[in-house]
Amino acid sequence: MTKRLGWFLAGGLLVAALLAGVVSSFASSSPDGLDAAARQGCTFDANDHITGGTCMAQREQDHQLKDSPLAGYGIKGIDNPYLSTGVSGVLGVLVTFGLGGGVFWLVRRKNRHAQSAGT
Repeated sequence: MTKRLGWFLAGGLLVAALLAGVVSSFASSSPDGLDAAARQGCTFDANDHITGGTCMAQREQDHQLKDSPLAGYGIKGIDNPYLSTGVSGVLGVLVTFGLGGGVFWLVRRKNRHAQSAGT
């Protein structure tokens, strides 16, 4: 890896970590497109509970991993919601970067091995 590529990757990782750690705290709490579509046809009370109508949201179930340490866009045990969301986002960026880098490393290694065996 060249020095220039290393700086580029480090810069990209830093920008992604800043976006995930800081900007994610300002994300809208309104339902996204999928949630809004699932709620069409139902009426809701002030506590956001379904009070009538027919919609897909009535069949909603809790996720199997709802009690996991990273469930709900946060980290269990961190009481500050902004810090919890930020740390969770940064951790997600690092895991994604690590997995992606590992896959690229394996593919590159396989291609080098195939080229050396073919010559």
